Amino acid sequence: MAATDSAPAPNFIRNIVAEDMKTNKWRGRVHTRFPPEPNGYLHIGHAKAICLSFGLVAEFGGVCNLRFDDTNPTKEEEEYVESIKEDVRWLGFDWEDREFYASDYFEKLYEYAVQLIKDGKAYVCDLSADEVREYRGTLKRSGKESPYRNRSIEENLDLFERMRAGEFEDGSRVLRAKIDMASGNLNMRDPVIYRILRATHHRTGDKWCIYPMYDFTHGQSDSLEGITHSLCTLEFEDHRPLYDWFIDELKIFHPQQIEFARLNLTYTVMSKRMLQQLVEGGHVTGWDDPRMPTISGIRRRGYTPESIRNFCERIGVAKRDSTVDIALLEHCVREDLNEHAPRVMGVLRPLRVVIDNYPEDRVEELEALNHPADPNMGKRKVPFSRVLYIEQEDFLEDPPKKFYRLAPGREIRLRYAYFITCVDVVKDEKTGEIVELHCTYDPATRGGDSPDGRKVKATLHWVSADHSIEAEVRLYDHLFSIPDPTDVKDGADFKSHLNPNSLTILTSCRVEPSLAGAAPESRYQFERLGYFCADRVNSSGDTLVFNRTVTLRDTWVRIQKVQNRSRKEKI
Repeated sequence: MAATDSAPAPNFIRNIVAEDMKTNKWRGRVHTRFPPEPNGYLHIGHAKAICLSFGLVAEFGGVCNLRFDDTNPTKEEEEYVESIKEDVRWLGFDWEDREFYASDYFEKLYEYAVQLIKDGKAYVCDLSADEVREYRGTLKRSGKESPYRNRSIEENLDLFERMRAGEFEDGSRVLRAKIDMASGNLNMRDPVIYRILRATHHRTGDKWCIYPMYDFTHGQSDSLEGITHSLCTLEFEDHRPLYDWFIDELKIFHPQQIEFARLNLTYTVMSKRMLQQLVEGGHVTGWDDPRMPTISGIRRRGYTPESIRNFCERIGVAKRDSTVDIALLEHCVREDLNEHAPRVMGVLRPLRVVIDNYPEDRVEELEALNHPADPNMGKRKVPFSRVLYIEQEDFLEDPPKKFYRLAPGREIRLRYAYFITCVDVVKDEKTGEIVELHCTYDPATRGGDSPDGRKVKATLHWVSADHSIEAEVRLYDHLFSIPDPTDVKDGADFKSHLNPNSLTILTSCRVEPSLAGAAPESRYQFERLGYFCADRVNSSGDTLVFNRTVTLRDTWVRIQKVQNRSRKEKI
């Protein structure tokens, strides 16, 4: 479980649980589970489910299991299991001693299948996969019964036992539930329960050559664990009658399945299949690429677990699918980092500045605030010398009317330091590119204030050329160029909308010396530039790599202002 960040907002699932507690439906118990399939890394959509399942039990005094749905050994790996556990812990939740696997129940599930056969509710079918689909029918056309549907109980028991013993080839036979081929719900048209699959399982090895299907595993696993509220996303709503049918036919403990809307975000995809295509196709560097919506990816980028929990609380829990603007997620991250990230100075695209009237051998230690609104975060010393770096974009030789930063003959403030005035510009003789500025400083303005009360219109960040540290900075943008990457036409696929400018790597950046040895995942606000995180993969020893987490510009606040103005105009 985890500490909650704020009082939870009401939603229909909380209302259901509260009513159940009031009526003592489950004898005062609230028992949920988070059941990921270990066939990839978790993404932020899973974070919503994690926060919901673990958050409910924290609120109502219950417990939550972590259960791996490991019924498909061809796609599952131990790497994914470990990554999932790490992600859940990073989000701030603890399943304590309740770590379970569907594979824990393989023997019991087999017994349940045998029980259904004995009750005349399941049969072995020899139709091929294509034939099963054809016989199933469509939403407009009823299904057709398999010619093997009326095999005797004895024959079905014999064939199923031989399926387990490995006598038959993969795909040659399946075990199906005998329900209703004319049902309006396609999931109830004699669904497959078991298939033959010779594949080494990451936990059971080669013990099994038949594996249960998810729809058969899900409800029985919930029942065996005593789950009270089985929370699923909306795509499982049509599967609920099947969930109920299996449990009722087996006459075992019956949890309540409740469906909620999954999380959809603009400028990204939430399908594991699509995310795997990005990884395997080399479009990203891996599951933990900071452009990916995976929990490991956003963690590398610098998002905080507190901001993710806050985001999940803000978007709420609904019964209908919708898409959330990614600007809200970035707003939650920015809000948290604004409060907790210390301020530092870094220059991404350095422009050399020489202060002509500053002594060559002099170095001052100037006092800088680690956080302007939190005195408890203290202060630090930053070295100031004759040669500095500022941002290239902070100087224009021929500035437009509303450009207030440095220009020839103009005076500006250096953060925590002095007023300086540009007196000369040095250019590369061949290219004409500006390579160096010469300035003078006013010694009376130490600390950034003028004793005579004169004002300047700009304050620039800077670093000392001799004392700053070289760093690599990676600037990230949306992975996709349009809000809905799945909106494709003319035979294209979602990858056609990949943003070619989603990553910019800057290799000659300079940061203040206080960042030497910055710990992996340490987060900072680079003044005037945004929030950055020391990369936990590429930063090592003397190599400093920072990922830009979010910019300072809060798009969500602007969106809200526009919406509020529109509402007022309507009124």
